Amino acid sequence: MFKPEDISQIVARGSSLATIEQQILNFKSGFPFLRLTETAGIYHGLITLSDNEIQKYISVFENKVSQGLSLLKFVPASGAASRMFNTLFFALEELQNGTAISEILNDKEVALFLDQLTRFAFYGDLKVVASNRNKAIENVSFQEWLEYLLFENGLNYSSLPKGLLKFHSYHGEDRTPVEEHFVEGVLYAKNNESVVNLHFTVSPEHQQAFKKHVAEISPKYEQFFGVHFQVSFSQQKLSTDSIAVNPDNEPFRNNDGSLLFRQAGHGALLENLNDLDADLIFIKNIDNVVPDQYKAPTIAYKKALAGLLLNLQEQIFYYQKILREHHPASLESGFYAEAANFLENVLNITPPNNQYYSEKEELYHYFNHKFNRPIRVCGMVENQGEPGGGPFFAVNRDGSVSLQIVENSQIDFKNQEQSAIAKKASHFNPVDLVCAVKNYTGEKYNLLKFRDPETGFISGKSKDGKELKVQELPGLWNGSMSDWNTLFVEVPIATFSPVKTINDLLRKEHQVK
Repeated sequence: MFKPEDISQIVARGSSLATIEQQILNFKSGFPFLRLTETAGIYHGLITLSDNEIQKYISVFENKVSQGLSLLKFVPASGAASRMFNTLFFALEELQNGTAISEILNDKEVALFLDQLTRFAFYGDLKVVASNRNKAIENVSFQEWLEYLLFENGLNYSSLPKGLLKFHSYHGEDRTPVEEHFVEGVLYAKNNESVVNLHFTVSPEHQQAFKKHVAEISPKYEQFFGVHFQVSFSQQKLSTDSIAVNPDNEPFRNNDGSLLFRQAGHGALLENLNDLDADLIFIKNIDNVVPDQYKAPTIAYKKALAGLLLNLQEQIFYYQKILREHHPASLESGFYAEAANFLENVLNITPPNNQYYSEKEELYHYFNHKFNRPIRVCGMVENQGEPGGGPFFAVNRDGSVSLQIVENSQIDFKNQEQSAIAKKASHFNPVDLVCAVKNYTGEKYNLLKFRDPETGFISGKSKDGKELKVQELPGLWNGSMSDWNTLFVEVPIATFSPVKTINDLLRKEHQVK
């Protein structure tokens, strides 16, 4: 199947033949569906916080920060913005083909964009492009506006990453998502030395542009807020890419005979996260930002989730310490009963077949595994039709049942029971996570040991007119974190304002009053 030059190509990417052979086996056998036992909902796996509890956990968090807690804000930012403009690309193609603009404006999204063009933060830059071409604003055609916005002879927005587009206009000052994450970082991720650590995962072709933008904006925000920004970048590693295969599950080859590899989805970012070191890590997507006037709920809940995690972590550390420092036989039955109660009623973990082990040594090893894991607290918003993983109770590889963020691709909708459970989901995760990745001694976990390799998925693509299949790694916040201790917390929908299409920027959540 593989030639000597294939092996060289695989090794040069930092991968191994064993990894690629496993990927081929995955294509042949497929990935198993996750087995859901029930939906997590309010008062059953999904926590709601009262105003008093929010203030309590904010205080816990701020107190720990004052004592030297290290913080990091992790922002997946490698996504290109091109999909934001799909409707505009279609409109431009129609215009270039001679379709009348009156017909094109029958598309409500296109009509809205043109009608509200002056409300976009990038409108001032479009006017500069027009001026440089000696075009009076009133003489710029719709086709020209689109070309100025999308292509290299203008703003080139279709080729830029979302993080570098102008999202919000503050009456004379415009901000990109990167800038909004800077401001957010100051408001909940500043340490006791007034340092804000930010990490962006970016694509190789855009890293230099990100660095240039950060160099330009850092002095302004450092002076305004009286802080120092430590900004780092990383790219998805070539070693995490998966091989592509043809419909017969044989390696797909490029025209020059080389193997074709494809990026394996956001699950590949687990490697990036694993390389970082902080006591507490906030994870949030690049496009989920709002202007300052709408930031208050986000800041309050980010701190509250962090405080809740720290409170939970303190309790888990108690069990870790006892389990490490005592022999299984020396621990009293009362301790095991207490630990079992904590797992089941606080962490929502039930043992295989709902029965605990009868032998102390087996019970000890079960508890030792369940308590010695990374921790995450995940914000959940009410489901309003947006795509995203839902909160469920699911069966793990060891037979235990715990809380999991589950994507639709992991669910067997042909199974009536599983489909019925899935359709009851009332919430979803908008990539709103706070994570702790160290044990009670301060030793950092190897996060790669806590993922479920059987939670990837396979999809069909094409290249050069030929069909192929690709597979994605377990998603960062579902399969890649499936073996973490997890809590779900309801957060207000105001904390979730993603920008998936260009017209999302016209929503009130993205307009400065």
